[in-house]
Amino acid sequence: MDILTRRIVPLLFLFASIILCLKASHKVSVQQLLNFSFPSLSFLYESQQKDSGCSLLPYDEYWIRSNRIVTSEGVFSGAVEVKSGRIASVVSDDFEAGQFLGKHVVDFGNAVVMPGLVDIHVHLDEPGRTEWEGFSAGTKAAAAGGVTTVIDMPLNSIPCTVSVEALKLKLKAAQEKIYVDVGFWGGLVPENALNATALDSLLSAGVLGLKSFMLPSGINDFPMTNLTHIKEGLYALARYKRPLLVHAEVDVGPESDDETRHHASDPRSYSTYLKSRPASWEIEAIRELQTAMEETKVGGRAEGAHVHIVHLSDAEVSLKLIKDAKSSGASVSVETCPHYLAFSAEEIKDGDTRFKCAPPIRDEANRQKLREALLEGHIDMLTSDHSPSTPELKLLKEGDFLRAWGGVSSLQFDLPATWTYGQKYGITLSHLVKLWSEKPAKFAGQEHKGAIVTGNHADFVVWEPEVEFDLDDNYKSFHKHPSISAYMGKRLSGKVLATFVRGNLVFSDGIHSPKPCGETILAK
Repeated sequence: MDILTRRIVPLLFLFASIILCLKASHKVSVQQLLNFSFPSLSFLYESQQKDSGCSLLPYDEYWIRSNRIVTSEGVFSGAVEVKSGRIASVVSDDFEAGQFLGKHVVDFGNAVVMPGLVDIHVHLDEPGRTEWEGFSAGTKAAAAGGVTTVIDMPLNSIPCTVSVEALKLKLKAAQEKIYVDVGFWGGLVPENALNATALDSLLSAGVLGLKSFMLPSGINDFPMTNLTHIKEGLYALARYKRPLLVHAEVDVGPESDDETRHHASDPRSYSTYLKSRPASWEIEAIRELQTAMEETKVGGRAEGAHVHIVHLSDAEVSLKLIKDAKSSGASVSVETCPHYLAFSAEEIKDGDTRFKCAPPIRDEANRQKLREALLEGHIDMLTSDHSPSTPELKLLKEGDFLRAWGGVSSLQFDLPATWTYGQKYGITLSHLVKLWSEKPAKFAGQEHKGAIVTGNHADFVVWEPEVEFDLDDNYKSFHKHPSISAYMGKRLSGKVLATFVRGNLVFSDGIHSPKPCGETILAK
């Protein structure tokens, strides 16, 4: 034993004994222990330090402490131990004294510490359309918003992810660009749906599931599928126990027989667009899907597969049909998006094409029913459907709803938008964890994400729910084109302070880590 060890070890035992005595006699809190300084221990940090460039915090082992650590079960005061990118332990304030001895502790005080958000519906548009967004800008925005995992949609990039070769191009494009973890959905299109070898190859290559459209997607390389294609996709997915995500709208014509679709009505009026894409489109699509859903039941040919309805807008008949399918034993789930809960058709001004999306934002009565369904558990999770483009494609000056590119750009604002508007109808911190972390992670097959439990990835968002901010020209948005977001100009609450991905502090106080060290996720 060298001289340094002979001198220090007795001091360590002395310090631990003092702490134990203080806790036994005076019930010392975590905060009091953290405030107790012992300079002689600083040398112990050296063995834990790292300088990878992937993190703004140069430690491989450390503790995160907060008065508000959130799980789906509730909120508690305590600390989370991180080692080598994983959660090593979780303790409440009645911990064993001396637990933090010689450790680096990051104390966030009263800020909320939650599992990082898992956004399973994101269009990052790379390769091929980096002028729309791209991996770098998109994942910087995600990190700044507390989103630690995104699952990239298979369309809007060039080529669309409908083959193994296209997936390889995605993986190559993401290298050394992503600040959060990124997984990939594959595309189900007529060409591969009827080719079992092609689908098997794509699923074997690691896509987490498949996505299909029941009407034209707007991207020529991603054509719509019919019920035959969808069933074939489910049969393939059943062997891998992965989901099929469906854009459930079919074109059954406008709400009335007028000339709305032929631009006779005012194209700058939001009501014109809303009438051109009524709730009957969603209803008819889900009715068509009922026979496919039946196949996912126990004993069905597609048992093991799962049907997931993306971005539900209609809170009435469409939702009832989904609830009926669930209760009958079909393997079905549904998501909605913050913009359907935050906005109503009555609020959208003529010409403001930032709000155009498909299916459309509907009226106030529908919004209220959608909110109720979310709190009652009939809607399984939240996603952004972050769908950026260039400002030119949004036709912001012309304000033509019928010709503008659809899609709400919102990835960085997932958390504050949900919280700001959600407080009005009863959203709690624990709801956020279920809807944005636990359920999406489980759905995407990410068993080590979405919850603050021992063994999981150390993915956290640290934020202040009470802090308000204005989304104006002075606000730092990391989206490539902030001006196209429907949330710009709004006052939101919920400031993100820090984001950790696999233990790396990738975002803190407006600054990203020096290197983008997120990992790509492939199904095994």
